[in-house]
Amino acid sequence: MALGGGIWTRQDKVLPGAYTVFSNAKKANAALSSRGIVALPIALDFGETGKVFEVSREDFMTKSKELFGYRVDDDRMRNLREVFLHATKVLVYRLVSADATAASNTLATAKYAGKRGNDIKIVVGANVDKPSAFDVSTYLDNALVDTQTVDNMAGLKDNAYVTFKSSATLSVTAGMPLSGGANGSNLTGEIYTKALESFEAYSFNILCCPVIDSTITKLFVAYTKRLRDEVGLKFQTVVYKSDSDYEGIISINNDVVGTDKNSLVYWVSGAEAGCEVNKSLTNAVYDGEYEVVTDYKQSQLETAIKQGKFTLHNVNGDVRVLEDINSFVSFKVDKDSMFSSNQTIRVIDQIANDIAALFNTRYLGVVPNDNAGRISLWNDICKIHQELEKLRAIESFDTKSVDVVQGDDKKSVLCTINGIDIINAMTKLYLNVIIA
Repeated sequence: MALGGGIWTRQDKVLPGAYTVFSNAKKANAALSSRGIVALPIALDFGETGKVFEVSREDFMTKSKELFGYRVDDDRMRNLREVFLHATKVLVYRLVSADATAASNTLATAKYAGKRGNDIKIVVGANVDKPSAFDVSTYLDNALVDTQTVDNMAGLKDNAYVTFKSSATLSVTAGMPLSGGANGSNLTGEIYTKALESFEAYSFNILCCPVIDSTITKLFVAYTKRLRDEVGLKFQTVVYKSDSDYEGIISINNDVVGTDKNSLVYWVSGAEAGCEVNKSLTNAVYDGEYEVVTDYKQSQLETAIKQGKFTLHNVNGDVRVLEDINSFVSFKVDKDSMFSSNQTIRVIDQIANDIAALFNTRYLGVVPNDNAGRISLWNDICKIHQELEKLRAIESFDTKSVDVVQGDDKKSVLCTINGIDIINAMTKLYLNVIIA
């Protein structure tokens, strides 16, 4: 179970943890955590089910076949390739129907349910050096993936693709394909809910919503709002065409040609996760594999920005990000247009996540809530902001803007950080040329 966190209005929380509020000022050994992590619920033909498993970029490049059943360059791995173009780690939850089945034959069962198991076969031959022994080979798409020499079934060890049946009897065979594997009928909202519940135990930067269905999309939006505002897990979710009006939701405006029209969510999820806290995706070139629809008029692009739609457009043949924005558009005095910038959200999420991690690991239940303890916490919080200033993510930081005092009771600490000046990348040039 996570420690307490989220937004606070009164100092009345029950669970130990760090509670954070960000707002605009009314206008008249601390270290920064790394980025690059995507949480990805995705339908696949092969792989672990019912749990989250971490896949690094290196794992994907070198172990794609044993993890997902296909070579990394296979067309069916395209969505994962889009994510890994810029993500360094993906938390994968394989979505699979409740009636999915694993392929099998008399000797083995596919390690995972799904139709990919039907492409596996087992070949048994007599060993040349020891005629009484057998060479048992596993093939996937007629490519050898495992060979073992044994005297009987008891000597076989399960491999990355199949589980052997110890009760079977070995005999020479030219090839026994597995059959009966199926992905199942459909993916229900309950399946997506289980995936989202599983992600709550992990830290990540971006959650990818891989669906077109508006009902499932609303489920992701509600989940994001709850975890950001009530639990204190700071991340953003990439969705396809949702009028969410929320800084935690990035709504993709573009369609993709030749495949599922929402497929751009994979590239954007990886790119947003991999974008550093002091950077922006504004004007970034799309370097993925899909054909993106970009036939927008200038007036349509202006409308897209006003409506909080993350849009790619055509710039002299290059497909580029128009502006790195989220879906928040209902600006207020204490929460203005700065909060529609994903660069701003990256900075405030970094501050919230890093201070919460600092407090929960080094101070909670350990450091006395006296003046010396609060000075130590103040010093560490200042260090986090000074590191952000070195990276040019914020500017003009003054340690006097951080105030750490005892809260309403002996166990509470109130930290107020006033006037943080967040830097955003240049996006507009107003050129004034005076001719003599």
